[in-house]
Amino acid sequence: QVQLVESGGDLVQPGGSLRLSCAVSGFTMDYDTIAWFRQAPGKEREGVASIRGMDDRILYRDSVQGRFTISRDDAKKTVYLQMNSLNSEDTAIYYCAAARVVVGSKMLSRASYPFWGQGTQVTVSS
Repeated sequence: QVQLVESGGDLVQPGGSLRLSCAVSGFTMDYDTIAWFRQAPGKEREGVASIRGMDDRILYRDSVQGRFTISRDDAKKTVYLQMNSLNSEDTAIYYCAAARVVVGSKMLSRASYPFWGQGTQVTVSS
């Protein structure tokens, strides 16, 4: 059974940093694709970053490129999202998602991922 559990969400000031974690079970991480999505109040869920195990391909949303870093620790079966230079636009619930294989152009597409975690709240505010 696939299970994804997010942690690390918090209240942080603008310009601050957070690291989110996604603990994965029931998946072969060295082959599969894990992604982070986020959903702000009243907005659609959007892909933030994705990492594909089969070839280590990584894709970021334009608005987080250079500020966020996705990584994974296969031994710990955990995927991380390091978020720096946070601003109010980053406030959202952040979700971890998993899929077997995702083609490159669809790595940030919500429809590509059948498995989801429950989410963790990130609030950027002074």
